[in-house]
Amino acid sequence: MSTYVYGIIDGSGPSLPADLTGVGDPPRPVRVLTGGELGAVVSDAPEGLRPKRKDLLAHQNVLAEAGSGGCVLPMRFGSVAPDDETVVSVLGERAEHYKERLRALNGRVEYNVKATHDEEAVLHRVMAENPELRALTEANRQAGGGSYEDKLRLGEMVVAAVKAREAEDAAEVQHELEASAKAVSAGPESTGWLANVSFLVERDEAEAFLAAVEQVRKARPHLELRVNGPLPPYSFVEPGPAEHAGSTAGAESSEE
Repeated sequence: MSTYVYGIIDGSGPSLPADLTGVGDPPRPVRVLTGGELGAVVSDAPEGLRPKRKDLLAHQNVLAEAGSGGCVLPMRFGSVAPDDETVVSVLGERAEHYKERLRALNGRVEYNVKATHDEEAVLHRVMAENPELRALTEANRQAGGGSYEDKLRLGEMVVAAVKAREAEDAAEVQHELEASAKAVSAGPESTGWLANVSFLVERDEAEAFLAAVEQVRKARPHLELRVNGPLPPYSFVEPGPAEHAGSTAGAESSEE
């Protein structure tokens, strides 16, 4: 039977609750496979597993239990190995890699920040910042709306100005918040967000990070920010080029 992997832990850490269950219907019992100094938190993998809310919550609950007594390297939902032996083999092959990440991420959590524009507010902002846009808008108004070509030109200029503001705001959001984080990981681009960035934060500095988010909100009322966290450090199991100098490197894939 294939093996579902929730995360990697220090094998010398505290034991998990004996009755802990994970994904599946009925929920599969969770166990720990050990390989040297490491442990893999696993269960049997149910067939045809889909990202339903019940199983997503079960995955997160197992990670929360595993991380309550120490650091856990979280695997993304749906991480499945052919069998237990394969998991133990990978623990041995990647031992130094995993141990380094456990040290680097110990006591740290992830906050994901997504930003988008308030459409009306950003239009007011780009108009206020661009004299040429204001002049063309006024000229069209005085001309009873302007010609088709004038309307088209104005529309294209507005779109370009908003796109430029999106890029500037995305860079500014990351710059303002990364000072309160130990590492930064840019998420995949999406048409729904102008910024999608994860920040690695010391657990005992979380309040300071959230305060920095509030400062960004107040300083940029044309932005809407959504914060998700604290999370297991999904985006930092594999360190990227944005990780701050001085942090260590190494590790394997994973996410929420």
